Amino acid sequence: MAQILSPLPGTFYRSPSPDQPPFKADGDAVAVGEVIGLIEVMKSFHEVRSDVAGSGLRFVTDNEDPVMAGAVLAEVS
Repeated sequence: MAQILSPLPGTFYRSPSPDQPPFKADGDAVAVGEVIGLIEVMKSFHEVRSDVAGSGLRFVTDNEDPVMAGAVLAEVS
């Protein structure tokens, strides 16, 4: 099982804004380069892209959770 890690410390968001659906849901397939969420650092948002492909995405980190750099955000099978 591969992991998608946080590139930065900050707050993890699964959707582009509160009134929009998440980029990806648990169980979705994911391709290399697809955006799975955002990390907010000091009012600046950075895309989190998958560096692996797989048929089953499972989020480990909840929406709006604080994360450290290197924290596991999701697992891909």
